[in-house]
Amino acid sequence: MRQFKRYAIYYLPPRGALYDFGSAWLGWDVIDGVPVPHPDLPLPVADLTEAPRKYGFHGTIKPPFRLRDGAELDDLFDAFESAVRGLTPITLDGLAVAQLGQFLALRPQGDVAPLADITSHMVRTLDPFRAPLSEAEVQRRASVGLTTRQMALLERWGYPYVMEEFRFHLTLTGRLPLDGAEEVHATLDHLITPLLSTPWTIDSLCLCGEDQDGMFHLIHREMLSSSSA
Repeated sequence: MRQFKRYAIYYLPPRGALYDFGSAWLGWDVIDGVPVPHPDLPLPVADLTEAPRKYGFHGTIKPPFRLRDGAELDDLFDAFESAVRGLTPITLDGLAVAQLGQFLALRPQGDVAPLADITSHMVRTLDPFRAPLSEAEVQRRASVGLTTRQMALLERWGYPYVMEEFRFHLTLTGRLPLDGAEEVHATLDHLITPLLSTPWTIDSLCLCGEDQDGMFHLIHREMLSSSSA
C-alpha cells in the first residue's frame, strides 16, 4: 500500500479533453499517478511547469498538510466524506486563463462566493487532522512577504491564502520571466479555451496524497450531492 507524507483536498476536473491537456501540459496525471509526455510545442514546457508538476492539474480546496500525531488516514477519509456530505455542486460562469501573481492559471469567472464558502468549510472541518507547522515552515512561508492578516491565517490554519485570502485557481505554470510571459499566455489561451464549457460546474472534491517522492495521487473522489437533503 502506498504511503503518503501529506494530504490535501483538491478539485480535479473530470476525465476529458481539459483534464487530459492539463495533465500533459504539467507532465503528471494525478488521477492515475503516472508521468505524461508534454505536448509538442515551441515552448520549454518542462521548464515552465517544473514547480507545479508534482501536484497535477488541480484547484486547491484545503492546502497540503501532514497528519497530526495519533491521526490515521482512515479517520481523515471518513471525515472527508462526512464534510462533503450535503454540499451541492457549484456552477461558475466559466474558467479562463489569467495571470495570478507571477504565474498563469485557470481562474473562475462570475460569482465565486459559493465556492469560497465550500473551501472555508473544508478548511475548518478537516483542520483537527492537521499537524502544526514547524517553526522552519512558518519562517519559510513568512519570508515571501505576507501581510499581517496572511500571517495570522498561516498561524491559525497552516496556510496564508485561505478564508478571505483564498483565490481559487488551477495552476498552469511556475513563476514566469517577464520576457516571454505574453507568448505563454497567448499559447495557453489558444489551446485551452476550446476545451472549456460555459458554464463550468464543480461537482466533486478529491482527497489526494503526496507520496515519498513528492508526487500527488488521487485517493478518493467524492461527488457533491444534487441537493442538500
